[in-house]
Amino acid sequence: MSVTIRFLRLAGSDPAIPLPAYASAGAAGADIRANLPQTLRDTGIEIAPMARVIVPTGLACEIPQGFEMQIRARSGLALRHGIALPNAPATIDSDYRGEIGVILINLGEAPYLVEHGARIAQIVISAAPQARFELATQLQDSARGTGGYGSTGVA
Repeated sequence: MSVTIRFLRLAGSDPAIPLPAYASAGAAGADIRANLPQTLRDTGIEIAPMARVIVPTGLACEIPQGFEMQIRARSGLALRHGIALPNAPATIDSDYRGEIGVILINLGEAPYLVEHGARIAQIVISAAPQARFELATQLQDSARGTGGYGSTGVA
């Protein structure tokens, strides 16, 4: 299945930074890049250990109703530098039209420098139907029942 996501480059963003793109034919996530303000393009944004920052992408988007854009960490950044998303996966709703900002946290032991144009996260487009919520007087039984928190096996 294919869906079209329309992007708008915001004023002041660097048009040389590519739109999100898939790195391979079978990739579920498309890499999204840092598009830093002119004043930070030469120096980048340093993230101290245990600090959080919002990294701008210079993009706003239009997502079809019934879909969401999930923002997820890049595994290489997580493994090598401890860079993660504290709200992973982050959700961009179909009716949001502001700039996509990526919240990054440095769980590593050394400062990490986000450079202009760096791949900072990946986006995944997912169906997101809205549910109806209703109150019930009882629920149907299931094999699992009320068992939770490790009840289905050894961790």
